[in-house]
Amino acid sequence: MTHQSERTFAEGLKDRAAQHLSDLIAFDTVSRNGNRPLIDHMAAYLGELGARITILPDETGAKANLIAGFGPEAVAGVVWSGHTDVVPADEPEWISNPFVAEVRDGKLYGRGACDMKGFAACALAVAPDLAAAKLSRPVYLCFSYDEEVGCLGAPAIAQHLAALPVPPEFAIIGEPSMMKLVTGQKGKIAMRAQVTGTSGHSSFAPEHVNAIEYAAQAIAKISERGQRYEVEGPFDADFTVPHATMLATMIEGGVATNVTPESCGFTFELRSISEMDPDADMAELLAEIESDVGAPMAEKVAGTGITFERIFAYPAMGEARNTAGFTRYAHLLPEWGGKVSYGSEGGVFEQIGGIPSVIVGPGSIAQAHRPNEYVELDQLGLCVDFLRDIIGYLAEQPAAASA
Repeated sequence: MTHQSERTFAEGLKDRAAQHLSDLIAFDTVSRNGNRPLIDHMAAYLGELGARITILPDETGAKANLIAGFGPEAVAGVVWSGHTDVVPADEPEWISNPFVAEVRDGKLYGRGACDMKGFAACALAVAPDLAAAKLSRPVYLCFSYDEEVGCLGAPAIAQHLAALPVPPEFAIIGEPSMMKLVTGQKGKIAMRAQVTGTSGHSSFAPEHVNAIEYAAQAIAKISERGQRYEVEGPFDADFTVPHATMLATMIEGGVATNVTPESCGFTFELRSISEMDPDADMAELLAEIESDVGAPMAEKVAGTGITFERIFAYPAMGEARNTAGFTRYAHLLPEWGGKVSYGSEGGVFEQIGGIPSVIVGPGSIAQAHRPNEYVELDQLGLCVDFLRDIIGYLAEQPAAASA
């Protein structure tokens, strides 16, 4: 193939990815909705190409994960993973319909364009090449539900892959990284606290248990813990924020300016790095709050206090660069871009599935979760080229080398 024809072919694949992305954006898969129509759309397309299709629905059937396998099953393969849900697009700042893709100045706009239907579209664009290639190792295209609300769908995928006769040895998570290699991601525990006090006319405040004031004491301890991480670590300089973080994120309580509040609720989070035990740290914090805040409340008025509920949690993604799977594909991976503080399903694949993971995907995280989200078309082109390089490499390897 001449240089000109190669360039024309590459442009055609980029256009194909953009068309697939337009199709995917048209499905309103905000996490509060179902994603099943999109999953069925992708399953039909990949199934026609000969993929082995597995659909893992949630208990309602309105949401589902998709696993599409290409290539032999008796050797360890590679996962290409992405989530299908997106965050809401209710902001008035959108200048076009967020669920109708629009191309302007080399950028494709729409909710999910970079986070992260762009990667899924690239995988669909090269799927015919996967189907046509004589692969020495399998490639598993995995698409999940409800990543944006706590990585709720991915554990079922990781468990399914881990139970295969020969599980995959490596996973590529297509979160937006500007097509740079990311080798670490923070974990998260999201918590809700409910503070129950007593109410009455605020002129008799000393007789009451002020739920907001005691909530403030608890939040102060959360803030102190966050400051301790900043000073004491543990540290990992490869992260943009090189330590764990803890903070309160939402609060509500009270009914009137002259009523002592009997109820206050707040949420808080811990974002952890892989060198720590986040569950132990959280348990220690909750015990401290109960001892120093909850117990004095109950002593003043029986039945008052603080209760906690875990909203969701997902693990940090650790270092994959010393693993066999990473080594196999290292020469194909792009320039290293460090580690990221946002969450992904990489930690789920690693911790639940035993599959070392990295992040490589088109677009910038700076565009995610914002009005007028977009991905640059050139980023789609780079991603398509990257995935085709993996296909070419696996097609070149003799089967005997795959053991």
